[in-house]
Amino acid sequence: MIVDAGLPLGRQADLLALAADYVDLAKIKTGTARLYDEKSLVKKLKQYRRHRVQPFLGGQFHEYVFATQGSRALGPFYEEALRLGFEAIEISDNVVPLTALERRRQIRSARAAGLTVYGEVGSKETASNPRLLVSQAEDCFAAGAALVLVEAAELVVKGRPNRRTLDLLLRNLDLKKVMIELPGPWIPEVRACDVELLKKLLIEELGPDVNLANVMPEDLIDLETTRVGLGVAGPPKMKDQRNSVR
Repeated sequence: MIVDAGLPLGRQADLLALAADYVDLAKIKTGTARLYDEKSLVKKLKQYRRHRVQPFLGGQFHEYVFATQGSRALGPFYEEALRLGFEAIEISDNVVPLTALERRRQIRSARAAGLTVYGEVGSKETASNPRLLVSQAEDCFAAGAALVLVEAAELVVKGRPNRRTLDLLLRNLDLKKVMIELPGPWIPEVRACDVELLKKLLIEELGPDVNLANVMPEDLIDLETTRVGLGVAGPPKMKDQRNSVR
């Protein structure tokens, strides 16, 4: 999954022409969709779908609507998303905490409106108990979320991989339905080399098909070289040579 934080339409077209085979999802980050004129936003969504990439609304836009207007505003929000051409939406509580009941209710409501839902677990502001993240992920799946994304801020401590959290998540969740977010400069003390470290760690220990999210568009091709063993991480290692985080 790549993160689209305002990718210009020309760059988007060039990226997809070059590398659409290597991306499945594109998150329209935070509330950036609101800052496009409608014609440009619709064109962007069509351009993704034309290349078989599913665009979806980032969860912080959903959090904003819920925090400022309450649950009564979510129905119209879903209707507007569908009208514009979104088929999927992320539901998270990065900065606006949700109870387990409210999380399930929101996911079910969005699905009932006709949207595919990706649930995100974890906070951008406080480190959560890893077992709570597992419980939240289970709530997302029980409510019908198609995928669960794990907030990147939960996976690093001072830029380094948080092995305790990673180990617990990987032992308790079905990785085929989980996307692990890569951190970025929006997380304190995270440098470019820290992102590379976590990226290589996940690919080496969980295999080249591990689901990675929040990939920067400019890093998409480089990430694929790491997946297939052409990058600086070297050729793929045999499974029995890996030290599994599980």
